[in-house]
Amino acid sequence: MEYLNAAPVASLIFVFTLITSLYAFYDHSIYGKFMLHPYSVSKGHQVYTLVTSGLIHADWMHLFFNMFTYYAFGFALEGLLGSWQFGLLYLLSLVLSDLPTVFKYKDNYNYHSLGASGAVSGLLFSFILFNPMSKIYIMFIPIGIPAVVFGVLYLIYCVYASRNSRDHINHDAHFFGALTGLIFTIIFKPGIIMHFFEALTGR
Repeated sequence: MEYLNAAPVASLIFVFTLITSLYAFYDHSIYGKFMLHPYSVSKGHQVYTLVTSGLIHADWMHLFFNMFTYYAFGFALEGLLGSWQFGLLYLLSLVLSDLPTVFKYKDNYNYHSLGASGAVSGLLFSFILFNPMSKIYIMFIPIGIPAVVFGVLYLIYCVYASRNSRDHINHDAHFFGALTGLIFTIIFKPGIIMHFFEALTGR
């Protein structure tokens, strides 16, 4: 109840994504209806999947990593951004992170994509602008990494993986979701860039 009162939009998105993802695990027909299919979207069909693809996940591990990251940063971010701004950021990050994928795979009938990773990346990078020196902990690494350092490494890895990886992860969505989070926050939070550099320098 505390989360619902402090961050109602973040709570709603979190719970709804869990429910739809878990439902899809037990009713696989949902995947065919909700997954992003760039070939169809590029031809004006199933455009709604730009949103619904973020409501389902491939497996338990995929869901866990996205929702764990969402939980770690999303609820706090709503308090920093404001509720309607948070909701708009999530939606824009979800949609805009998928558009490059649509263009890239518009002629590949067999390509599909799913998951909230693009939107979650948008939240994470918005949070980094507010708290660049906060520590981010990665599995198996015992010390926290400054958020701004993690952000730079994350973007570099996304670019590299998009060009070279064969792991079936949509790294483009991660990268463009992160950019959406940065740009959105700069536009909707005047003074955030000054705050960012002041936080870096400790002034």
